[in-house]
Amino acid sequence: MSEVVLTANPGEGTISALRLDRAAGQLVPLATSGELPGCGTFVIDEPHDLVYAAYKGDSPGVATLRLDRATGELTELSRSGTGGSLTYLCLAHEGRFLLGVSYGAGHGWVWPVAQGVVGPAISEFSYRNLHCIVAAGSRVYAVSLGEDLIAQFHLSPDGILSPLEPLVAPAPRGSGPRHLSLDGENAYLVTEFSGVAIRYEVAPHGPLTPAESVDVLIPGSGLAPSAFGWDPGAAALIWGADIWRAGRWLLTSERSTSTITSTPVAADGRLGEPAAYSPTELQPRGFTVTADGAYVIVVGERSAHAALSRLEADGSLT
Repeated sequence: MSEVVLTANPGEGTISALRLDRAAGQLVPLATSGELPGCGTFVIDEPHDLVYAAYKGDSPGVATLRLDRATGELTELSRSGTGGSLTYLCLAHEGRFLLGVSYGAGHGWVWPVAQGVVGPAISEFSYRNLHCIVAAGSRVYAVSLGEDLIAQFHLSPDGILSPLEPLVAPAPRGSGPRHLSLDGENAYLVTEFSGVAIRYEVAPHGPLTPAESVDVLIPGSGLAPSAFGWDPGAAALIWGADIWRAGRWLLTSERSTSTITSTPVAADGRLGEPAAYSPTELQPRGFTVTADGAYVIVVGERSAHAALSRLEADGSLT
């Protein structure tokens, strides 16, 4: 199967498709398509080549698009309104449910999906400034930047959310928890305001327990801790963004310094001290890692490019 990389282009309201050519070490542009104002998040149903992409505006919603992997073209199949502009999307129960959160509206939803059509929401919850939602089996975790916590739920086969016990896992006060990456018995969180990666242990029945944390800010950056409502673009403030596990490395992005930090992960999931700080695209809000952990693709809010890098044995990006 052709390896296709998708990038959201909020300024244009489109999604670009790029083919990963491993032999040449290149990203090959295929197509840019879609009419998706402000699209900054999407999720891919890989087995069915369906893309669920959020769009903003007076009537925000989610569009279902079919991906042609040969040409990269996206063909719109349907649209469904949502209760707010979405910040993050994920799929659960083999693509039968779409989950999303809205930072501005402070709500999260579960929508049923039938043959690519998104139906009315069947579950809803509220926390301030929700930034991320991820699912693993019947477990669902939603990160609230505004309340410094991770809400924890059980998702029934019918798409109904019920709280785990305890309902929330804490993050340090004022840290601005942002994105979460799940990996078996461990979960990893990156903070926006304090520049820290935190490991949580995942209990067999789902709840998260904080373990160790590591400062992932590049040494000597001179950046100060940030806070809700502050503007990192107007001052030298910490501005953490995204997080992914890549083999024996945990990768995190920081926008003020435009770097990706590589932190070693032990066999039991414990975090070591950062080993590499790699420069990348300007203001790297989002990035992704290939399934084998060999390549990293980064886009930046102040960049018009997608950068393909190889993850080296020492954690650096080439």
